[in-house]
Amino acid sequence: MDLGLDGRTAIVCASTGGLGRAVAEALAAEGANIVVTGRRGDLAREIAAGLPRAVGVAADLTDPAGPATVTDAAVAAFGQVDVLVLNGPGPRPARADEIGDEELAAAMDTLLVAHQRLIKPILPGMRNRGWGRILAIGSSGVAAPLPDLALSNAGRAALAAYLKTLAAEVAGDGVTVNLLLPGRIATERVGQLDAARARKVGRPVEEVAARSRASIPAGRYGAPAEFGAVAAFLCGGPASYVTGTAVRCDGGLVRNL
Repeated sequence: MDLGLDGRTAIVCASTGGLGRAVAEALAAEGANIVVTGRRGDLAREIAAGLPRAVGVAADLTDPAGPATVTDAAVAAFGQVDVLVLNGPGPRPARADEIGDEELAAAMDTLLVAHQRLIKPILPGMRNRGWGRILAIGSSGVAAPLPDLALSNAGRAALAAYLKTLAAEVAGDGVTVNLLLPGRIATERVGQLDAARARKVGRPVEEVAARSRASIPAGRYGAPAEFGAVAAFLCGGPASYVTGTAVRCDGGLVRNL
């Protein structure tokens, strides 16, 4: 299937590792120009050098100046932005009854405000050209809140509500807005969550990970490349009638439809 991404330009947030990097690589394989972003500029540039057409940009998107840094670099290198993949680090594991005001505000800033701030300067160009893709890498906690991840659950649910509202406003302009929800994908973040759980319950991390895999109907953690392939489809031309929805890539982990 031709995804129609050859020559399109994609900003992929937090793409120096994990799911962000997997998405950047999948889009690059489809011929897209890639703007690799991360707080470590040296690593962003190193990853970009390994892709066919890419630039690496150092940016902290929680800084109000971060979005302009990224968008300016994208326009300077490739002329316009056609695809925006929203992504960012998850907050620390925490129970709902133990989080404080400052932590909750920080989670909202990272998972909602920073992304809305990046969408604002990019969206007008997409609407004017009649083509655009906004895809947020979320969490299965959007569909079913996860235990001990109250900060992530709250911030990602708020982003989902914002994007669902936005999707209806821009659908007529040829811009799609979707979320892609990972389950347990074999990334460093999932390893950290397994380790945190192991410390909490006082069990070996290997045992915790094995129990986690056993809870997934597919019987395993997903591969980052599998997640990247779904993301590439949602960012492509054939997905032009898919908008305002949350797609799960979780091996059947979440039991509801």
